[in-house]
Amino acid sequence: MTQHTLARLVLSDGTIFRGRAVGAIGTVEGEAVFNTGMTGYQEVLSDPSYRGQIVTMTYPEIGNYGIIPEDMESDHCQLAGFVMRSCCHHPSNFRSTISLPDFLAEQGIIGIEGVDTRKITKRLREAGALPAVLSSDASLSDDDLIQRAAAASDMSGKDLASDAGTSSTFTWEESCNVEQFGHQVDWQPCAAHIVAIDLGMKHNILRLLKSCGFRISVVPGTASADEILALQPQGIFVSNGPGDPAVLDGPVATIRALIDHGLPMFGICLGHQLIARALGASTFKLKFGHRGCNHPIKNLASGSIEIASHNHGFAVDADSLPEGVVMTHRNLNDNTCAGLRHTSKSVFSVQYHPEACPGPSDPVYLFKQFRDLVAESCPA
Repeated sequence: MTQHTLARLVLSDGTIFRGRAVGAIGTVEGEAVFNTGMTGYQEVLSDPSYRGQIVTMTYPEIGNYGIIPEDMESDHCQLAGFVMRSCCHHPSNFRSTISLPDFLAEQGIIGIEGVDTRKITKRLREAGALPAVLSSDASLSDDDLIQRAAAASDMSGKDLASDAGTSSTFTWEESCNVEQFGHQVDWQPCAAHIVAIDLGMKHNILRLLKSCGFRISVVPGTASADEILALQPQGIFVSNGPGDPAVLDGPVATIRALIDHGLPMFGICLGHQLIARALGASTFKLKFGHRGCNHPIKNLASGSIEIASHNHGFAVDADSLPEGVVMTHRNLNDNTCAGLRHTSKSVFSVQYHPEACPGPSDPVYLFKQFRDLVAESCPA
């Protein structure tokens, strides 16, 4: 393969974007979405929440600082395909061990560069996230790809989370350098034992939970409430992950049982949506989702504005929140529910990513909030 091999991105409406192949040779289906981050492409590539998606990066220059092993958010690339205006083949960064094109090829990810990413983004903003096909296979005709894209399904109704995380229980030990957060959080440790339900969890979430001092057992997203309670946790974390929350009846039932048991609980992204559903609320698919590092969130209690990292295509219907559950944060771009809490139970969640990676650390205080809830519930 050379960088001049033809690649095509074909949307389900028949629109074709032609460019140069980057990475693996082949054809893949997925939901076409866009991410507005100027940096953080490696975290996007390795975030399990992007499973099943062909991601267009709106920033025109991608790959400049190469790939850094320590910055992976899982152990491999997770998304379906990668779309760029210009991909850097010769990165400049002392921490980089491989270029982005070589990394995509090594990971078996099909990419495309040399396309008009502004036009793709405008199309997706107008039409919404669309099923698509990305191909670097010259043996397939345009008509072949158009037919395949038209027959592809969107993200609604897809369970992508059940096998996105771990398949067996393990203990997490790695923390992070909390000094990067300065005075934002008083990192006094709480040595309580928590269980993290892994539906496709980013590593920096676990690093920050460990930095709170917790002993952490990570369990599969399919774990039952009885299996989790057998580990004798003092708190529960529900992770991010891919797919439609409305089809995850098993995890919702588990979460509901754990809430009824009285354990403190914190959820992020998909975890937020599942906690909401367990409490009796509903979720819906956003037109084109929220994906980027610079989205504004309003904390409704303090009135402060946080800039935070986002990656989701579904949201909690604020009007469906039952009595005893209140919205705590609002997305200022479209006024959707960005956080909730139960008024009489130690349960809260947010739609965005306070662990950053990529993005700002404005909302990192939420990890302290969870630590304090767990510490308050533990025997003296």
